[in-house]
Parts: sequence; structure tokens; C-alpha cells
Amino acid sequence: MKKKDYSPRNKDITSVGDAINNLLQTYKINNRFDEAALISAWAEVMGKLIANRTERLFIRKDVLFVEITSAPLKHELNMSKQKIIDNFKSHLGKSVVSEIVFI
Repeated sequence: MKKKDYSPRNKDITSVGDAINNLLQTYKINNRFDEAALISAWAEVMGKLIANRTERLFIRKDVLFVEITSAPLKHELNMSKQKIIDNFKSHLGKSVVSEIVFI
């Protein structure tokens, strides 16, 4: 009678997270995935007040473009660009954009 191998993990098995990351890298869509995560996290990171005055967001070549409906708010956000980039880097665990342009 043979003994069964009940080892906790097979060496060829990868986690779901690793498998997804490998898939994103293979198809070279990990940047798009990160960009979508940043855009969907906008309201959570920036707060309801700013999210309500945001018309649209899009990313082109590592630059986040944000259309704001309030001129005073746009001015205030222009003064805090680096802090906003740092907040998103902290929230997402990596840097997704290098600059923000408020339009």
C-alpha cells in the first residue's frame, strides 16, 4: 500500500494573484488595468466633494487629465498635484501616473 503525499503545496501551483499578474504582463495590459484602478478609486481617494465636481478622467502617456467644474477647486488642486500623486501611489501600492493636468 502506497502512502499518499499530503504536502501543503505543490511547487508548480501558483496563487491566483500571481496568475493574474502573469496574465496581465503576458498580454501587456497591466498598465491599462492600473489606470482603470486609479480612475475607479478617484472618488474614494479624493472624497465626495471633489468627485462631485469632476466631469471626467482619462490617462494618456502616464498623465492623468481631470476635468473639474469649479475654478477655485481647480486652482486648489493645482497646488496639491504631488500630494495627490503620492496619495494614489499609497492607495494603489505603485505609481501609475507621473503628472496630473486639471482642465
